[in-house]
Amino acid sequence: MRIYSSIDVGKERSLNQDAFFAGEITNDIAFAVVCDGMGGANAGDVASQTAVKTISEYIVNSYRRKITIRDFIKILKNALISANITLYDMAQKDESLKGMGTTAVVAVVKGNEVAIAHVGDSRIYLVNDEITQLTRDHSVVQTLIESGEISVEAAALHPRKNVITRALGVEAEVAVDTSELVLQDNETLLLCTDGLTNFAKIEDILKTFKENDIALVPEKLVQLANAGGGGDNITAVTLTK
Repeated sequence: MRIYSSIDVGKERSLNQDAFFAGEITNDIAFAVVCDGMGGANAGDVASQTAVKTISEYIVNSYRRKITIRDFIKILKNALISANITLYDMAQKDESLKGMGTTAVVAVVKGNEVAIAHVGDSRIYLVNDEITQLTRDHSVVQTLIESGEISVEAAALHPRKNVITRALGVEAEVAVDTSELVLQDNETLLLCTDGLTNFAKIEDILKTFKENDIALVPEKLVQLANAGGGGDNITAVTLTK
């Protein structure tokens, strides 16, 4: 498994509230976690960093011999629920952390099998000759798109496009979406925050994959988002067979 990543504060923010971790558990198992924090003062970066640490440790500590991808689906769901409890409890005990929360996208690759879990509007894409979004945004505009009230094109300009309907740490309980797929040779998973997808066109993201060595893609994607305005923190992590 080849793993590459890049993170950047962007052109307009002074604080980076994104956080991520990516690495291998064994030669056959790799995973990545990407979080985009929210909250006043330093609460957003506390939320994202704490979530990444909690989720990563949960995944690693749950590993055992003969583990299956179905096991990982359950582990990822429980890892995000655990992070939610941790963040919620922290906010209840510390007034300065009130209102903090974070998105989370997680992918585990075991051989050619993939387990995915997510909360919020950070995304996971499958990239081959095309680019396919594997996660569903938990956001106001996504709900409006699905109800037929606005188009995908209108969503990009909607005044509430950054309002999410689900996050870790905001409420005592959280619903976690999970899925699984088979990753073919030379296919790539892209985990990213909305600092990329809000400031780079999807066709340009795919073009970046096609025109660059995979080792350079995350940094090129950061450059692409900054060229598009860089109005938010940007994180891009790739996992390639």
